[in-house]
Amino acid sequence: MGKINLAIAGVGNCASALLQGIEMYKNSPENTIGLMHYNLGGYTPGDINVVAAFDVDKRKVGKPLKEAIFAKPNCTKIFYENLPDYPVTVQMGSVLDGVSEHMSDYDEDKTFMVADQEPCDVVKILKESGAEILINYLPVGSEKAARFYAEACLEANVGFINAMPVFIASDEEWAEKFRRKNIPIIGDDVKSQVGATIVHRTLAKLFENRGVVLDRTYQLNFGGNTDFLNMLNRSRLKSKKKSKTQAVQAELETPLAAENIYIGPSDYVPWLNDNKICHIRMEGRGFGNVPLTLDVKLSVEDSPNSGGVTIDAIRCMKLALDRKIGGVLTSISAYTMKSPPVQYTDTEAKKMVEEFIAGRRER
Repeated sequence: MGKINLAIAGVGNCASALLQGIEMYKNSPENTIGLMHYNLGGYTPGDINVVAAFDVDKRKVGKPLKEAIFAKPNCTKIFYENLPDYPVTVQMGSVLDGVSEHMSDYDEDKTFMVADQEPCDVVKILKESGAEILINYLPVGSEKAARFYAEACLEANVGFINAMPVFIASDEEWAEKFRRKNIPIIGDDVKSQVGATIVHRTLAKLFENRGVVLDRTYQLNFGGNTDFLNMLNRSRLKSKKKSKTQAVQAELETPLAAENIYIGPSDYVPWLNDNKICHIRMEGRGFGNVPLTLDVKLSVEDSPNSGGVTIDAIRCMKLALDRKIGGVLTSISAYTMKSPPVQYTDTEAKKMVEEFIAGRRER
């Protein structure tokens, strides 16, 4: 069915894991472990073709993509090294608010080092490269930078996948801009394959389905990648905390009062690298009003966990482009994102995605 021409904003750990996965599944089609769909509407992982990439780190800008995805400060697990010589050079993006000031206080192997270059013309490169879709992997808190790339997609007529917590697809004004131009958008804030949010949502629904009243809950996360280092600046976390909290609350018929739910990053532990540790505690009351407490620990490599979801989001967007469907893609946004425009239970969202893949119209 042809290739899916993808551009990437932010050549970090998530981009590294995604590209490693694409090549691994392409060259080992018998290995489908870790995929929700090998063949999605006629498209396989190997059909995803990266044609452009943008970053601001001097160890990546101007470098071949094959080299850049393994450059510092990337630290995700390398599970597939046999990557092709992509005919793509990483271009200098616009920094805007993409790099927090506190990042300069840390060791260069762990932090961002901004290149001393003028930003490229993103719209021009998107058009010239033949990109059909751009995925936004910018750091948490990059509000202006995320909107810059969304605007570039509108101008270049390119589909936009917003994998980070800035409210674009779920913002009515932005959603309308994409609808008017008949350009598809998926967002906001990727919900990993088996990550903290999907586990917490599932457990919250389990309590409710089994008649247990959930009184209070927290979710604490820590890790050692640049995402967690970036989030030490608590002023950048407003959208992230809101996104994760509303994703869990959406599974409850009666949301918890604000003082009874806490969800957010906790701290940065450098030696963990891309390993993310999550602690969830849930306190409730079951039969006879008797207290029940549940404590869960999740340990997962953060970026491959994201790749297991975005690889389907990319292919669903390609189906939308083939079918000339624009605006927010409701089903895949609800299934793969923490803050979609409309929240559905994960079971319902999965059903909707399968219906969309089969060719039925979005609800």
